[in-house]
Amino acid sequence: MTELQVIRAGRVPYEEAWERQRELHAARVAGEGPDTLLLLEHPSVYTAGKRTEPHERPQDGTPVVDVDRGGKITWHGPGQLVGYPIVALPDPVDVVAYVRRLEGALIEVCAGFGVEAGRVEGRSGVWLPADEPGPGSRWRPERKIAAIGIRVARGVTMHGFALNCDPDLGAFGAIVPCGIVDAGVTSLSAELGRDVTIDEALEPVEKAMRAVLTG
Repeated sequence: MTELQVIRAGRVPYEEAWERQRELHAARVAGEGPDTLLLLEHPSVYTAGKRTEPHERPQDGTPVVDVDRGGKITWHGPGQLVGYPIVALPDPVDVVAYVRRLEGALIEVCAGFGVEAGRVEGRSGVWLPADEPGPGSRWRPERKIAAIGIRVARGVTMHGFALNCDPDLGAFGAIVPCGIVDAGVTSLSAELGRDVTIDEALEPVEKAMRAVLTG
């Protein structure tokens, strides 16, 4: 891996960002461009990975963009920090190790905000554990705070991660997020009881990703 170029792109429509990814990917495969991390935010959009089942999609006719990443359906929108690393992986390519690096970086970011997140066996992404049951308490199941869905083509990555900072979590209610029916979705703001904006998360996310994507 080489030096990482980070582009903070602001709010970008999903299809436009996807085209930008393809351009950066082609350049990286050809050896004509650097490893790049796009950090951005999308207008509200549902995207479906290749394993999405029909019943997991919105049932009200809401448009869905079908994409070439792994995983299932998810939502992107305001208040969610999305990262697309376009990086060449070392040989032999180890996709699982790459996903674990992304997860580790995001777990570190959450810890920096005071949110103790981690991994769940058999599920990608970054999670908070289910609440301990107790009298008078509102029990919450395991809940995802950051989603990961990637593609690796010709040794170079595409797509990436989405960290929920302060999005409208109601947007996930129209779908079965990531195809998981027995868990919830949360955000830094929901867990901390205060607004955590994308601007506040940009610097720690960039720092954590530089640590795992360069070297």
